[in-house]
Amino acid sequence: MRITADPSRCCGAGLCARIAPGVFDQSEEDGTVVLLAAEPPTELLPAVREALSRCPTSAIRGTSGPSGPQD
Repeated sequence: MRITADPSRCCGAGLCARIAPGVFDQSEEDGTVVLLAAEPPTELLPAVREALSRCPTSAIRGTSGPSGPQD
């Protein structure tokens, strides 16, 4: 899975950083999402999927090969 993050859409809720701290963090300046791992290891994917589904602004997204977006 490949992850993308759009800080301009982020409201700074921080759910992603709490759910998957090895993949997401928050900017010290404004609290928006910081992507730490664009291609997280398999063992982190359950947490990443949860973070993707709980993001209130859809600022983070995941794609997998040619199949497109993942929920």
